[in-house]
Amino acid sequence: MTPSKRRLLLCALAAFAATGARAEFPSKPLRIVVQYQAGGSSDILARLVAEGLSKRLGQPVVVENRSGAGGIIGTDHVAKSAPDGHTLLLTVPGPVTANIVLYGKLPYDPRTDLRMVSDIATTRTVLAVHPSVPAKDVASLIAVLKAAPGKYAIGSWGPGTQPHQIQVYMDRAYGLRTLHVPYKGESPMAIDLIGGVIQLTVGSIATLQPYIAAGKLRALAVAGPRRAKALPEVPTFAEQGFADEVYALTGPTSLMAPAKTPDAVVERLGREVAAVVHQPEVARRIEELGAEPVGNLPAEASAAYRAFLPVTLRLTQATGVKLD
Repeated sequence: MTPSKRRLLLCALAAFAATGARAEFPSKPLRIVVQYQAGGSSDILARLVAEGLSKRLGQPVVVENRSGAGGIIGTDHVAKSAPDGHTLLLTVPGPVTANIVLYGKLPYDPRTDLRMVSDIATTRTVLAVHPSVPAKDVASLIAVLKAAPGKYAIGSWGPGTQPHQIQVYMDRAYGLRTLHVPYKGESPMAIDLIGGVIQLTVGSIATLQPYIAAGKLRALAVAGPRRAKALPEVPTFAEQGFADEVYALTGPTSLMAPAKTPDAVVERLGREVAAVVHQPEVARRIEELGAEPVGNLPAEASAAYRAFLPVTLRLTQATGVKLD
């Protein structure tokens, strides 16, 4: 065989091997790791995606709940998993953004140990108060809080989270003195808000909407650049004259993979996830959770993460919170 023919044969074999390697994915069941307990909105979204992916990929896709430590346990597990596309992370913003500031010894760096596959949905939040609070909008709430320093408490689902960021910002911007009460999740926070133990919060629409609809809570404003589909009658902060950056921020629930997962695998996963999210029935179920479907591709999700990260890091730093 001549040298030129040998080179052609080697190139053909290499191309065939590369095609075969790509065709092998997925070669076994996939896992989607959720950083929180079963039953929450993240878990429900993960199971929606898993069901659709399983049908499209021809492999079982199981949801695995690895909760604890503010999302660190589940995130670290995926960051250190084999980068073959078979272990994925469904994450809310905190573990891959705010935790960089909150924890001095984070066992992973989301910027280098993980990569984006797709943003599944945008979780919308709402400023809500107990009915005993005599406020109908943001301006009147500020007046109420200013008139009674130290009387009103705002709950959050943990130090450094969005409600805590807003509480710190409002206190500093308007000369208020409110109390911050952190909880280990939204459910216990909502229970205390309904009971009047705390008087206000900024919580997910998915959690608070049923209580708002029942008249047990009053919605004053939604965060983000536009009204939420799940609460169309509630104006944004900006519509009420409060257009500050902290009130415009919304965070996605995203699917991520270990950083060294091959581009071809990530691209395929991104296309399949986008197709699942854009199915009318899946989109409808996401909206029923008080979220808004996204289903973008890896490059779009990566660009969104790079834009979102410095903003949320700055707002988290402003709270002054550090956790061990």
